[in-house]
Amino acid sequence: MYNTVSESDSDEDLGSGGVLLLPPQVDAHGITRNLAVGAGKDGNIYLADESKMGKFNAKNNGALYQEVKGVLGGGMWAMPAYFKGNVYFGPQSGSLAQFKFSKARLSTAAVSATKEIFTYPGTIPSVSANGTANGIVWTVEHANPSVLHAYRASNLAAEIYNSNQAARGRDHFGSATHFGVPTISNGKVYVGTSQSVAVFGLLGAR
Repeated sequence: MYNTVSESDSDEDLGSGGVLLLPPQVDAHGITRNLAVGAGKDGNIYLADESKMGKFNAKNNGALYQEVKGVLGGGMWAMPAYFKGNVYFGPQSGSLAQFKFSKARLSTAAVSATKEIFTYPGTIPSVSANGTANGIVWTVEHANPSVLHAYRASNLAAEIYNSNQAARGRDHFGSATHFGVPTISNGKVYVGTSQSVAVFGLLGAR
């Protein structure tokens, strides 16, 4: 960014968050764009064209493909996730938020968000799906105990499951690792803690 020095001096630098390489997007002119998206501590989302990065401009961010200003509120210490034309960001002290692509441009406001607010360091989402159907966004809330949440990928306001809802704390798993990432494999969701790995799946018949 053009103001990289002042952002670093005020501890609002970009380097706290990760960069996500997106599937090809076709813009309004029929041009295929290979984009990268990321965010840091300043609450902005930045998109760059991988084939035309633009180089540094000391006056403004005009060389960037797209900048979406101030939409995340808190900073990002996490990676976003992608599913079916949508990107999901989990900033510190904010909701997990869904932004949607249209003609290779990202929406300038969230199209849905969770009611839950995620404290430091925010949350890192993962997505499970049956191909392109039945998308679920999984994420960890760093509380006491930590909470695994599952939301509909099409509408983050619709929570499907959380590990606090079962009676007598059946699904509690302790404290997730500091930057805990739900990992999906073979129909199960895995969450690491400092001493163990919690495994979530469908309950068998009783």
